[in-house]
Amino acid sequence: MIFSSVVDAIGHTPVVRLRHEGPGDVELYAKLELQNLFGMKDRVAKQAILEARRTGELTPGAPVIESSSGTMALGVALVGTSLGHPVHIVTDPRIDPITLAKLRALGCAVHVVEAMSAAGWQSARLERLAQLMDELPGAFCPQQYQNPDNPLAYRALAAELLEDLGSLDTVVGSVGSGGSLCGTSRVLRQSLPGLRVVGVDCVGSVLFDQPDRPRRLQSGLGNSLHPANLDSTLIDEVHWLNDHEAFAATRDLAREQNVFGGNTSGSVYQVMRHLAAQASPGSRIVGIFPDRGDRYTGTVYDDEHWRGADLSSQPRRRTPVRVPYGQEVTAWSCAELRRSQEPRKLIFVESNTTGTGMLALDKARELGLEPLFLTADPERYQGLAERACETVRCDTNSLSAVRRTLRNTIRREDCAGVTTTSEFYLPLVAELARWLALPGNPPEVAALCRDKAQVRRALADAGLCRTRFATADRPEDVAEAVRRVGLPCVVKPVDDSGSVDVVRCASADRAEAAARSVLGRTFNVRGQRAAPTALIEEYLDGPEYSVEMFGTGDETICVGITEKHVTDGPHFVEYRHVFPAVLPPALAARIETVVSAALAAVGFRHGASHTEVRVNDDNVSVIEINGRPAGGMIPELVRLSSGTDLLAEQLGAAAGLSVKPRADQESWAGVQFLTADRDGVLSGFDGLEEAGRLPGVTHVVPTAEPGRTVCTPRQAYDRLGYVIAQGPTRADVIETLDRASGLIRIRLTDPVRPGAA
Repeated sequence: MIFSSVVDAIGHTPVVRLRHEGPGDVELYAKLELQNLFGMKDRVAKQAILEARRTGELTPGAPVIESSSGTMALGVALVGTSLGHPVHIVTDPRIDPITLAKLRALGCAVHVVEAMSAAGWQSARLERLAQLMDELPGAFCPQQYQNPDNPLAYRALAAELLEDLGSLDTVVGSVGSGGSLCGTSRVLRQSLPGLRVVGVDCVGSVLFDQPDRPRRLQSGLGNSLHPANLDSTLIDEVHWLNDHEAFAATRDLAREQNVFGGNTSGSVYQVMRHLAAQASPGSRIVGIFPDRGDRYTGTVYDDEHWRGADLSSQPRRRTPVRVPYGQEVTAWSCAELRRSQEPRKLIFVESNTTGTGMLALDKARELGLEPLFLTADPERYQGLAERACETVRCDTNSLSAVRRTLRNTIRREDCAGVTTTSEFYLPLVAELARWLALPGNPPEVAALCRDKAQVRRALADAGLCRTRFATADRPEDVAEAVRRVGLPCVVKPVDDSGSVDVVRCASADRAEAAARSVLGRTFNVRGQRAAPTALIEEYLDGPEYSVEMFGTGDETICVGITEKHVTDGPHFVEYRHVFPAVLPPALAARIETVVSAALAAVGFRHGASHTEVRVNDDNVSVIEINGRPAGGMIPELVRLSSGTDLLAEQLGAAAGLSVKPRADQESWAGVQFLTADRDGVLSGFDGLEEAGRLPGVTHVVPTAEPGRTVCTPRQAYDRLGYVIAQGPTRADVIETLDRASGLIRIRLTDPVRPGAA
């Protein structure tokens, strides 16, 4: 096999069947990660550095710094120097001469700390690393202990195992940073839910609640710190070996299997032999062997070192002693892991501002999850301050900034999922879900759904779009686009939400003016750079509906169809929703079929979606696909009408919980939005309490504060509040909404004009 560079050659390691003395029908395999150029951590260095370059966190030629005394140092040196980055490695006196020689041969600057801190050698190294980060502006640190790119790097390893073996029953791996075993098993369990995961640690490591013994001799596994990448919820059983047992097993590996490995590989081999002797007939056990033995010639394979360290005085058990988790061990022991009962965190990246966003935080708690809210502007959200919600301020328009924040905020095992109720952050959330190996749609699908022109093209390619459309990237392109589409047409941004800058145009001049307005935008309402493209599409008359669907990964479920009422142009603002829509069964089935096909065409398979359609002469035309739950309080209408909590289902899907929403109708529900009938300054509302006392009214909520300048509705952000009603029939709901909104008066004063006295 030929590769264009040493970086491309990382991975693709062999799987070798091992001989053993257990039952003959039990298969033992070694995944020889030691066959990478320098070792298993080559994968981590490749993933972390390439991702940092992709996201802009690492600029060309900037330094790369890492703390390591082993294969991570070599992997960073390999990838960093080959891509043109100066590499600085912080290590300690335990580094072996061979590794030190390799690092210097590759051109790295090696910084050796002189003494351990109170928390051990790794803590001392991290202190020196922090100093270097201050001294070298623009430097990037892969942070193997807390960077999710570490476990993410092992997706490829898992895929290789599945391709080579098809299935396996048990995977065994050493645990140091938590990346390899957790990253591999997390992916394997998606295909093999019954997989048993066995971790291998060393006596004197704190990873699994043992007391720290900083002078342990093993390297490559164990830790004096608790790395954020360790997700103990993935591990079923842990084994501890002392230095004598690990070193002896490593020599056994070389003698019995002709594999010259390090003590991590030897420890894994020892546990695999034991599991093979206990395994059920036909079992297939795979061990991950991280590194070669050349680094250990002066320790594991040196009799003088054994005598100097008095290794033989340590006990050597031939089989493990099973102990209660938390009991201190001194020789080979094993325990079932104890699962934490604390709520796991559900990460929210911003929110919509129509009410369901803050409601989602409450729903998360009802599901037993702890919301963690990331936002650039907490003051944007009415009601956030009153909620007992951990809120972290960060630049949510920067993927690299959000990733840095999460690396420093949350442990991977505490992270249940990541979500948003805002259209603007769907691509970023999808990127985070992929990075953290959490449930969600692929980033490319989320990005596609955010681009209305790309959705149109995908639907056209699937034979699902008969609507004429064109795009314009420059003002001079608009006339030709309008000529191709015809009049009347609709002009809109390809990437905005809430009917912002959506205009029906009856003339070419009006279309050109609307398109120029779209093309003149630099940023959207969230401060994100707007796409410099206008979409011009055929105007479709006829009633509008939205279809609330839910993807489970295996199937797409229609939760229901919402009847929508929209202002009669030239702007399109939704002022009323009723759920469910009353439709002939054949038409409802046709709408569901078209939308299901549309979602398949764009690749949307996970969670709630909100697809808007228009019906004209029984033709169902998709207007846009929103890869999120509906806004505009529609989830609340679904809940009131059917008892199905669509918002809770969406949060459950994001957290990997089992969901299968159904909307078995029990009643109808509707929402009426409050809007101004003229431009002015909001003084207040009259009649809110009277409206709230009407039978059937469940919510009366003003969302605009007095003093705000308001206008007749041109976009969703011009809505000032809402009324929600529930009733036994559609007619009852419509009547209640009409009565309630009729009782409410919006008080306005004329705006002060510039220059007025």
